[in-house]
Amino acid sequence: MGPYPLVAHVTATEDRAGAGLSRVLRGGVLNMAGAAVGAGLNLAVIVTITRAFSPETAGLLFSATSVFLIAATVAGAGAPDGLVYFITRLRVLGRAESVRRLLRVAMGPPVAAAGLLGVLMVLFAEPVARALATEDAETYLRLLAAFVPFAVMVDSALAATRAHHDMTATVLVDKVGRPLAQLALVAAVALSGSAGLLALAWAGPYLPAGVLAWFWLGRLLTRAAPAPRRGGAPAVTEAGTGTDAAPDTPDGLRSDGSVSPRVFWSFALPRAVAGVAQMGVQRGGVVLVALLSGLSGAAVFTAATRVMVLGQFGNQAVLSAAQPQFAEQLATGDHTGVRSLYQAGTAWLVCLTWPLYLSALVFAPQVMSLFGPGYAAGVTVLVVVCSGQLVGSALGMGDLILAMTGRSTLNLVNNVLALAANVLVCVALAPALGATGAAVALVASVVVRKVLPLLQLRKRVVLHPFGDAVMLAAGSAVIWFAALPLLTVGLLGQVPVALAVSIAVGAVGHLATVWRLRGHLGLRLRS
Repeated sequence: MGPYPLVAHVTATEDRAGAGLSRVLRGGVLNMAGAAVGAGLNLAVIVTITRAFSPETAGLLFSATSVFLIAATVAGAGAPDGLVYFITRLRVLGRAESVRRLLRVAMGPPVAAAGLLGVLMVLFAEPVARALATEDAETYLRLLAAFVPFAVMVDSALAATRAHHDMTATVLVDKVGRPLAQLALVAAVALSGSAGLLALAWAGPYLPAGVLAWFWLGRLLTRAAPAPRRGGAPAVTEAGTGTDAAPDTPDGLRSDGSVSPRVFWSFALPRAVAGVAQMGVQRGGVVLVALLSGLSGAAVFTAATRVMVLGQFGNQAVLSAAQPQFAEQLATGDHTGVRSLYQAGTAWLVCLTWPLYLSALVFAPQVMSLFGPGYAAGVTVLVVVCSGQLVGSALGMGDLILAMTGRSTLNLVNNVLALAANVLVCVALAPALGATGAAVALVASVVVRKVLPLLQLRKRVVLHPFGDAVMLAAGSAVIWFAALPLLTVGLLGQVPVALAVSIAVGAVGHLATVWRLRGHLGLRLRS
C-alpha cells in the first residue's frame, strides 16, 4: 500500500462526489452569508469616503491602498495557496502532526518580506507623491507601510483554517470584523474632517485581525492534533524513521510526512507571482488611472468597479469552500468528482453573481449616483465591467483547478498574460478614455485568465463550462434580473421605485426558481 496506508480509508469515506459537494456547499453557504455582510460593509466604506471627501482625496486613498494590497500580495509569496495545498494533503494522508512544522516553513520569509516592502514604501513615498502631484500621498504610504506584515499574517492564518474546512474564521475575522472596524474608523474620520487619518483608519484593523486569526488557528491545531501513541512512541513510517533529511516522495511530501522548504516554495513562489498578477489586474488599474488620468479618474474607476468587487465576495465564498475539496479530489485522482464540483460550483457562481451584475447593468445611472454627484461619468465604466464579469462567472473555476493540480507554472503564465493584457490595454486607452479605458483593460484580462486554464486542463480533466446546471442558473438570473427590470423601467422609468420593485420581486422569484431546481443545481446540503 506504500507509505500512506490511510489513503484507501480516507478516499472510501470522505471523497465521494456527493459528500464533497455537500461539504463544499455547507462551507459555501457560510461564506456566502459572510460575503453578503462583508460586501455591504465594504461598499459602505467606499460610499462614506466618496460622500465625505473630494474625488481627489478619495482617489488618493484608493490609489495608496491599492499599493498596500499589491505589496501585501508580493510579501505573501504564495504562502496562503501553499498552505491550503499542503495542509490538505497532510490531512488526507493522516499527517496532521506535521502542520505546525509546515507553518514555520511557510511564515518566516513572508513576514520578513513584508517588513522589507514596508521599508521600501517609506523610502519611495516621496517620489510617488511627486508623481501624483500631492504631498498627502507621502503621509498615506508611510502610514500604510506599518501594516503590511499584519495583512500577510491575516491571509496566511485564514488560509490554514480553510484547509481544515473551517470557514468561520474567514467569515468573522476577514469578511465581517475587519470591514466593520474600517467602516467605524472611516466614519469617525469623516466626522472629524481630518483626511490625513484616512489611511490609518483603513489599515488599522489589520492588526487585531492578524492577532485574532492566529489565535483561532492555534486553537484549531490544538483540537486537530492526533492523540499520542501508547507508551509515547514516535510514529515510524514504512520508509524510515522520519527525520528531516528524509527524501521527498513523488507527491511532494517527505517520507516522514513533512513538507520540505524546497518543495513548499517551489509550489508557492510561482503562485506568488500569479497572485501578484491577479492583484495587479484588480488594483493596478486604479494606480494607472491615477498616473495617466488623474486622481479624480482613479476615484471614478474605483467607485464604478465596486460592483465587481461585490461580486468577487460571492466568488471568494464559493472558491474558498471549494479549494480544499478540489485539492483532495485531485490528490486522490477523483476526476469525476472534480468535474461534478466544477459544474455545480459554476452554477452556484452564476446563481450568486449574475443577479448583481445584471441589476447593475439595467440600473447603472442609479448605482453610480450612490457615490455622489461627481461620479456620473462612471456609468459606462460600470456597464463594461459588469458585462465582462458575467462572462467570467459563467466560465467557472478552471484557474483554481489548474492551481490545485500543482501546475503552478502554467497558472503563473496565465496570470502574467492577463496582467500584460490589462497593462497594455490600459496604457493604450486610459490617456484618452480615462476610467472607461481601464474598464476595457480589466475585461480583457478576465477573459484571458478564464479561458486559458480550460484549454490547458483538457488532457487531464475535460471541463465543460456550459452544462445544464449553468444554463438553468443563467436562465433564472436573466428572467428575474434582466427581463423583469427592463420591463419595470419601461413602465416606470429610471426611478428608485423601479429599482426597488425589480430587486424585491426578482430576488423572490430567483430564490424560488433556484429552490425548485436545487437538485439540478447541486444545491443539496446533505448527500
